[in-house]
Amino acid sequence: MLFPLIDENPTRRWPFVTVGLIAINSLLLLAMIGLDPLTHNRVFLEYGFVPQRFTEAIGSGEAVRIDLADLVASSPEAREVLEKSQQDTTVILPGTLTAALGTIFSSMFLHAGFAHLIGNMWFLWIFGNNVEDRLGHVPYLLFYLLGGIFAALTHWGTATSTGALIPTVGASGAVAVVLGAYAVTYPKAQVRCLLFLFVIFFMIDLPALVVLGIWITFQLVQGIGALHVGLDGGVAWWAHIGGFLFGMAIMPLLSMIIPDKTYQAVFKEERSFQFDPRRHDDFRF
Repeated sequence: MLFPLIDENPTRRWPFVTVGLIAINSLLLLAMIGLDPLTHNRVFLEYGFVPQRFTEAIGSGEAVRIDLADLVASSPEAREVLEKSQQDTTVILPGTLTAALGTIFSSMFLHAGFAHLIGNMWFLWIFGNNVEDRLGHVPYLLFYLLGGIFAALTHWGTATSTGALIPTVGASGAVAVVLGAYAVTYPKAQVRCLLFLFVIFFMIDLPALVVLGIWITFQLVQGIGALHVGLDGGVAWWAHIGGFLFGMAIMPLLSMIIPDKTYQAVFKEERSFQFDPRRHDDFRF
């Protein structure tokens, strides 16, 4: 197992957007801590991305009905709350396109727990600050959100019949966009990683392209396996794959459109030097 800790790739601007995204995701998870398991699952159904809901929205426009009891069947705590409350277990999700599209955005900021949140936000912090530094704050935010949409649609296009009714939450699709962008922009940047081999672990420095190449290869293996057996294992593998490919494809185009502020700043500093033959220091080597 390979886990990135930090990259040796300095930035010139403070990553306001990356920090803001981490803060929003963290605050929303903290806000959901007090919810009982049943309400927790209702929130995921209503604000998570349910592939079948999007299918109905672009087709018949009919509402999607999901039995909450089936969704929480594997959770003893949720079943206990459900039995005590004696409430209606049917959740009706509007089939309008506006509502379905809205859940693509809202699902990017919801997480199933602290481990889910920390994993996504850690990768976003390590690799997102450099991508934000290269693109600028506003273009980076739009890139992140649009990539998240593409990742969700990739998941929708590959969802199995059973997975189509399961809500998808998490920023991993949008974070994968950032990883793809970093891979093509800073492939040689050194990333310090923690390498686990059975019960032994040690530090190792690897190029970003190697680290992220290993990451996307794992996603591909898992994603292809999920398609083969018709199961997703609770992870939207193809959202990760779609997001990563989106980042790799779009980042070079954005780099051609958006000037490199770092290069411009260095070039400006070099041009600001004025040769003065009257100064003796100018002839020292």
